Amino acid sequence: MKNWAGNLEYGTQNVHYPQNPEEIREIVKAAKKIRPLGSRHSFNTIADSRESLLSLRELNKVISLNKEKHTVTVEAGITYGELAPYLYENGYALHNLASLPHITVGGSCATATHGSGVNSRNLSAAVSALEWVDASGNIVTLSREKDGDKFNGAVVGLGALGVVTKLTLDLLPSFEMSQVVYRNLPMTALEKNFHIIMSSGYSVSLFTDWKNKNINEVWVKSAVSATRTQPAPPDFFGGTPAAANLHPVETQSAETVTDQMGVAGPWYERMPHFKMGFKPSTGEELQSEFFVPIESAFDALMEMERIHEKISPHLFISEIRTIKSDDLWMSPCYRRDSVAIHTTWKQEQHVIDHLIPLVEEQLKPFKPRPHWAKLFSIPPSELQQSIERLPDFKALCNEYDPEGKFRNEFLEYNLYT
Repeated sequence: MKNWAGNLEYGTQNVHYPQNPEEIREIVKAAKKIRPLGSRHSFNTIADSRESLLSLRELNKVISLNKEKHTVTVEAGITYGELAPYLYENGYALHNLASLPHITVGGSCATATHGSGVNSRNLSAAVSALEWVDASGNIVTLSREKDGDKFNGAVVGLGALGVVTKLTLDLLPSFEMSQVVYRNLPMTALEKNFHIIMSSGYSVSLFTDWKNKNINEVWVKSAVSATRTQPAPPDFFGGTPAAANLHPVETQSAETVTDQMGVAGPWYERMPHFKMGFKPSTGEELQSEFFVPIESAFDALMEMERIHEKISPHLFISEIRTIKSDDLWMSPCYRRDSVAIHTTWKQEQHVIDHLIPLVEEQLKPFKPRPHWAKLFSIPPSELQQSIERLPDFKALCNEYDPEGKFRNEFLEYNLYT
């Protein structure tokens, strides 16, 4: 069994597919070592195990919509692509979505996966309560309302506390969105206008291959009040409107991307970059992503640009996004408004293994934090220093998994070495 990009083969074929939480309890109690598995979107071994895996594939249902509290409770294996149309039909929206709707709610929140927006936190910030099965097979429930800071420690749990079975998410009233794309924004425009540019829509993404000090595409997603076309201004800090829908990698078909050209539609059909019905992104690829403080954004981008001759031949595209800070202990945006520098690499593993440390070295002055589910090589000593609440998180792990049943080689190396 492999992950969806095909770069990782899992360490065991012993995979459980429980139908309900009671089955999960029995499986966990009987296991010596086990890891929960979501949509298999991780590019590293965070969800891997050499002994047994527990897939949440069959736990993909909406459990309840609470119209008084404006929340929805779902099983952890439901994808955002499955959940979002249901919410829209009932007049609700989520505050943010990742670029891919194919990923599970449980896996996304466990790894602090995010969308974009200077005022938008990552997807796990919507969680107001969660339920999981701990190492003893007990069902544990924590909520923001009742459990305070301990709850903040559990939301981005990295699969280390147990198998998450249910999550309750905060909702917003539904809304329409449109998106427009601009081409060839001079990178120099970011020096004095970065915050203005990234605040020009509800969600803004910059795509670059780092060639010619140029931002290839700027995707601006905006909330709108009516289902009509929102024409793009003819000039955007030197960028010009695209004449047709574009894939982030311009040489690839735009058939897979969400509608652009200012045509309004449901929030969930504009907020992601890719449509649910197609294989996401470029398919065979590798991904890395590093978070730096937003105030260092332009300097960090210039450090990346300095190595463009080394990295550009080996990537499809890099994406720059903003994420608002949160209070979740293991989030890369813990108490730090951030810019995420994400790169989709060609699947040249032996080459990328040497380029990722180069990127990390360029970003080192800005104390980068990696995306938990993507490729990185930051030494454990440096990584652990960047996680302010790591001692508290380890204590939480010890409370719910004292024997390390849910620990795998990834967690042992990165958090305990």
